[in-house]
Amino acid sequence: MQEKKPIRATLLAMAAVTTLTTTVGTANAAPGLAGSSDLGSSLPGSIDFGSSTPGSSDFGSSIPGSSDLGSSTPGETGLYEGSVEAAENDAEDQSAITGHVFDDANKNSTYDDNEKGIEGVKVTNGRAVTTTDAKGRYTLPVYEDMNVSVTQPAGWQVPVDADNFAQFSYVHKPAGSPQDLKFGGLKPTGAVPEYVNFPMAKSQATAKDDQNCVVAADTQTYDKEEVEYARKGAPADLTQRNDYDGCGIMLLGDNVGDDLSLNPDLRSLYKDVNGPVRALPGNHDQDYDVDSDKDATDTYRAQFGAPYYSYEVGNTHFIALDNIEYKGQKPGGGNGGYYEKVGEQQLEWLKNDLADVPKDKHVVVYGHAPIVNYKEVITDDAKALYEVLDGYTNAVTVGGHTHTMEHLRAGDKREEWAAEGIESLPIEQVVAGAVSGDWYSGGLTDNGVPHAYTQDAAEPGVYTLTFSGSGDAVTRGGFYTVRNEDRDHQQLIGVNSPAWRDWAAKAQEWQDAKKVGPEPEKIDPLAVSKDDLRDGKSYLTSSVFGGSSASTVEMTITGEDGEARTLDVEHTQPHQGEALNEGWEFTDPISATHNLSTSGNVAKASPHLWRAALPKDLAPGTYEAEVKAVDNFGETNTQKVTFTVR
Repeated sequence: MQEKKPIRATLLAMAAVTTLTTTVGTANAAPGLAGSSDLGSSLPGSIDFGSSTPGSSDFGSSIPGSSDLGSSTPGETGLYEGSVEAAENDAEDQSAITGHVFDDANKNSTYDDNEKGIEGVKVTNGRAVTTTDAKGRYTLPVYEDMNVSVTQPAGWQVPVDADNFAQFSYVHKPAGSPQDLKFGGLKPTGAVPEYVNFPMAKSQATAKDDQNCVVAADTQTYDKEEVEYARKGAPADLTQRNDYDGCGIMLLGDNVGDDLSLNPDLRSLYKDVNGPVRALPGNHDQDYDVDSDKDATDTYRAQFGAPYYSYEVGNTHFIALDNIEYKGQKPGGGNGGYYEKVGEQQLEWLKNDLADVPKDKHVVVYGHAPIVNYKEVITDDAKALYEVLDGYTNAVTVGGHTHTMEHLRAGDKREEWAAEGIESLPIEQVVAGAVSGDWYSGGLTDNGVPHAYTQDAAEPGVYTLTFSGSGDAVTRGGFYTVRNEDRDHQQLIGVNSPAWRDWAAKAQEWQDAKKVGPEPEKIDPLAVSKDDLRDGKSYLTSSVFGGSSASTVEMTITGEDGEARTLDVEHTQPHQGEALNEGWEFTDPISATHNLSTSGNVAKASPHLWRAALPKDLAPGTYEAEVKAVDNFGETNTQKVTFTVR
C-alpha cells in the first residue's frame, strides 16, 4: 500500500460544488454533516445506511460479484458522498498510471492502511482495459489526453458528489484545453499523479437481481425558463419514486441546449433523486469553439467526467458511448456541426471492455444518438458497432436525440435500413423519448409546463429498463412514464377523418408561413361527421407508447344503444421491410391537433400508431371507444375515450 500524501483535487467536481479538503486520516465532511461523508437522510426518500464504522457493511468477500451479503441491512444502497482520490505528488514513471480500487469501509474517499483492495475490477484509460490484482492494484499506459475510469461491479457502489452524480473517473490532459473556451473547458491537469485510487462501498442495491434503470434523454434546457419547466416535470416525478436506487439514472445526452453555463442548473434538477446519476454527452453538450472533436467535450469532462465508460448493476453490463463526433468550429467561429459516429477508438475500447463479458449476459449500450430509428440509420458506423456486438444475444441499444419513443425489435426490417446494408435489425433498439418532449413546445398544462407532444405522438417523460431473475432466467422489460402522469397513461386515442386531414394540411401551411394570415378554425379530434364516414377512410387511432412489431391492439366501440362492435386494426408501420408510411392519414390527431394549433413538430408518421376504419353505418350520437394494447414486453394497457358522430 502506497504512503499516504495529500490528494490533489480531481477534475470531476464542478466549480459550483463545495470543495472538500481532505487530509490524512480524516473523513470528507458533506456540507452540513460535520465529520461524516455518509449521505444518510440527506437524499429525499433515502434509507438509513447504517454506521460508517469500518467493517459495519461487510458483505463478506471483496471479490466483485460475491453473493455473500453478510449481515448488511436489507436494501442498503452503499450510496455515499465522496470522490476519486488522486495523489498530490507526481509519479516517477510518467508512462504509466497506477493506483488501487478499494473497499472504502469508512467512506472517506481515502485508501486507508486498514482498507482492502478489490480484486478483479476493470479499469480503463479509454483504450486498454485491465483488471486489478489480488491487492486491488491496476497499472495502465498513459497517453496525453485520456480518461481513466473504473467499471463498478455489481454489489458495489462508487461514491457520488454533492449533486448525486457518480464519481468513477479521472481526467488526464496535461496542457488542458487548447485555448480559453467560452464555457471553461479543462484546466491543465499537469503530470501523471503518483496514484489514482477508486473508492467504492458495498451495496445490496446494486447486487440484487431485480433492477429498474431510469433513462432520462434530452432534458435539453436552453434557458432558465426551460430549466424551471424541466424542474416541474420528469425530475420532480423521479423524486417521488424509490424503485431505482441501485441502477440509478442515465442522462442520455443533450442534457442542456448549447449553453453549458446551464450545467449547474441541470445538476440541480437531478440532485434530489433516489439513486446515483450518470451522464453522457450529446451534440448540444459540446464546446463549439474548438477546432476538432478531441477537445469538444472538455467542459463536459471537467464537470461530469469520462464521456464513455461501463459499469455493472445486478446481472447486467452497462456501456455508455459518446457517439457524437464534432466537426470543429466554422471559419470565424460557431457550431460547425457533427457526425453521429462511435469512431475507431471507442470501438476498439468496446471490444476490450466486452472481452470478459459472457455472450449470453444482458448488455445495455447507451448512446445519445440511436443506432437506427424508425425513419433511417442514424449512427454512421452502425454496421461496425453491430459487428462488435455480434453474438451478444441479450444486448439492446438505447438512444435519445430524435425526441421520439420507439421499440424496434431484433428482426424488424425496413427499406431505409436495407439501403444502408442492414437487412434486418440484429439487436433491439429503444429510443427513450425525451424529458423535454418536443423541445418544451405547445401550450401549457394545468401544472404550468408545455404539453410538448413529440412529433411521433408521445409525450415528455422518462424510460425505465427493468431486469428480473438470475442466471439463465434473467428477463428484460421496460416502460415509459409520461411527465406528471400515472404509469397507466400509455395511449393517445383519437379520430383521424378526411375533414381532420384537410384541416391539418391547412394548419401546417399556416405554421410554415410563421402564422401569417388567418388561423384555421378549431377542430375536435374526437368527432367525425356522418358524411366523412361514407368512404370508409375515417379511422379510430391509438398511439401506443410501448408498442412494437410484437404488439397486439384491439379496438371496440359501443354506441348509446349498448351494442359493442369490434374493429379490424392495422399497425401503420409494421417493420416488415416497407418504406416509411408518411402522410396525414398515418398521423395521431390528438398530438397533431395540439401542436398545429400552438407550436411543435408533427412527423406525419409514427412507429407506434394503430388504426381501424370506423364503420360507414354509424348513426349520429356518442360512442365509447375501448383500446386494449399489449406492449413490446407483453404488458396490457386498456384505455377508453368518448367520440362523437355528427
